[in-house]
Amino acid sequence: MNANDVAAHWESNAETWTIYSRAGYDKYRDALNTPAFLRMLPPVAGLAGLDLGCGEGTNTRAVARLGARMTGIDIAPTFIRYARETEAQDPLGISYVLGDGQDIDFPTASFDFVTAFMSMMDMADQRQVLRGVHRILKPSGFLQFSILHPCFVPPTRRNVRDANGEAVAVQVADYFDETEGRIERWLFSGIPAEERASLTPFAIPRFHRTLTSWISMIVEAGLAIEAFGEPTASRELALAEPVVADTRVAPIFLHIRSRKA
Repeated sequence: MNANDVAAHWESNAETWTIYSRAGYDKYRDALNTPAFLRMLPPVAGLAGLDLGCGEGTNTRAVARLGARMTGIDIAPTFIRYARETEAQDPLGISYVLGDGQDIDFPTASFDFVTAFMSMMDMADQRQVLRGVHRILKPSGFLQFSILHPCFVPPTRRNVRDANGEAVAVQVADYFDETEGRIERWLFSGIPAEERASLTPFAIPRFHRTLTSWISMIVEAGLAIEAFGEPTASRELALAEPVVADTRVAPIFLHIRSRKA
C-alpha cells in the first residue's frame, strides 16, 4: 500500500470522523489520550510547531492555545477543509496545508517542534517520515507523537472481561507481524446503535511496527528519545467514562518524545 492508497482511505473516513469526533464520541481522545499528551508536552509558547497528520484540527488547536504558532498538515482534503473553516470562524493563527507526511515539503530547520497525534502508525514509510521530521526541525527541536501501543495493541488484540463485562485482562497476538497497510474497520464505540447501523465503518490503514522497530527508526533518524508515556485512566475517570476503563488493565497508547541533537 502506498501513500495514495492511504490518502484515499482517510479521505473516505474524513466526513464521518469529523462529524462524530466533534460531537464528542471519540472518548479515548477527549477523555484520556489528548490530555495526557498535552501534559507531557514541554512548554511551547512562542515556538513554531507542525502538527503532522492534523486531521480536522482539534488537537492542533489545543496546542495553539498553549501559545504555539502552529501549522497543520494532512493528507485528506476534507480534513483540511474542516480545519480551515474552523480557523476562519475562530482564528488561532493556524495555517493548514494539504500534504503527505512521507514527503514533508517545508524548508530545512523550519520548526521548533513537531507533534503527531495518533497518525504515524497510519503512514506507510515511518522511517522516511522520521528523516523528514529531523530535517525540518531546528537544532534542539523535538518531536512528540502518540501511537497505538505496539506491545498491547498489535494486529490482534482482545479484551478479556469478567461476568460483569469489566475488562480484567488483554489477549494479544501477532506482535511480530509488521503489517503493511492492514485495513481495520470500526466506528467510535460511543455512537448510538441506531446511528451506527446507518454508517459506513472507518477504513483505517495501519502499519504496525514492533517497539524495537520504532526505537530503531527514531535513533536512525538522528533523534534522541527523552520521554515515554503510557496513559492510563484514573479510577474516577474510568467510572465517569467506562469506555476508557480498559486502559487500567494495559495501556492502549504510547507517547514518545525525541529531540534533535
